[in-house]
Amino acid sequence: MELGIIGLPKSGKTTIFNALTRGRAETSSYTTGMIAPNLGMVKVPDERLEGLSRLFKPQKTTPAEVRYVDIGAPPKGFGKGEGISGEFLTHISRADALIHVVRVFEDAGVPHVNETIDPQRDIESMEMELAFSDMAIIERKMERIKDSLKSAKAHDRDVAQKEMALLERVKSALEKGTPIRQQGLTEPEDRALANYRFLTAKPVLLLLNIGESQLDRAEALEADFRGRLKNETCDVAALCGKLEMELAQMDDAEAQVFRQDMGIGEAGLARVVALSYKLLGFISFFTVGEDEVKAWTIREGTVAQKAAGKIHTDLERGFIRAEVIGQDDLVKMGGLAPARQKGLIRLEGKTYVVKDGDVMTILFNI
Repeated sequence: MELGIIGLPKSGKTTIFNALTRGRAETSSYTTGMIAPNLGMVKVPDERLEGLSRLFKPQKTTPAEVRYVDIGAPPKGFGKGEGISGEFLTHISRADALIHVVRVFEDAGVPHVNETIDPQRDIESMEMELAFSDMAIIERKMERIKDSLKSAKAHDRDVAQKEMALLERVKSALEKGTPIRQQGLTEPEDRALANYRFLTAKPVLLLLNIGESQLDRAEALEADFRGRLKNETCDVAALCGKLEMELAQMDDAEAQVFRQDMGIGEAGLARVVALSYKLLGFISFFTVGEDEVKAWTIREGTVAQKAAGKIHTDLERGFIRAEVIGQDDLVKMGGLAPARQKGLIRLEGKTYVVKDGDVMTILFNI
């Protein structure tokens, strides 16, 4: 899973990147030109995996991983309706979802690029640029389709005209201010557009970057902006990036004490990852043994045979069935043997839809 972190200059997005990755990327460079992105791999916190590790005491425990990309400052002219292009567009297009860091904190020493603090304005400005880029891609594609229709055969003409009609409908909605993720496209339509990597089709987590003095308003701010979104492909979290970055540099025990003293809830990383999983429709299943206990990330609705392919292609190709038990039940029973004696381990076939928290043993033959 790759999450692209975007935001206006001086919004604190690199600070957020450091908080999430325990990184030490430079945060004092407020350039408006393109810079190379900061990259960080983060192990996904999961209490269920930790519980399985305590039970099996494996040689190795492997959590799922998330890749964060702190995408460089927007190019010159950003915010003036010119859209996104070049290397900046390339980095955003690769992401599975976007974390849009929106500045809410006040700091006279770091003036806002638009002079005043206005989160709603900044959100709308970013959405406008993403939409302009999508419309530019659509317009170029429509021109190519028009050219191809001149010499297309009957079948190819029918396919091209259907694609043209879909693109025209999507473009019309974009022009009215509706991002692709909110256009209610069908699953086949989503698949037809997948290769375009449209920016407004990506799920978005609005991350409100607040100051320490605003911590007591975090929940109210989240509720306010979540009420404005009203869409399952967007969500909101409010974090104090500067404070979370400082806590990320401490050891876990020290940070936990500090959080308790400050009255702060769960770590920013755990919260952002959980919300990101939910937005993308991701779940985790586990494999266990004395050698390794491991978490695997799949999309919700994945069947057992496809999930086996995440482990190894041979397991998918030679899949026979899967032994399945919920993580909670396995931990309560104290192991696979007692769980099997109690009849809690089920045998599931190729089309079984894997559930979040399933522990699976794949039986296969090649």
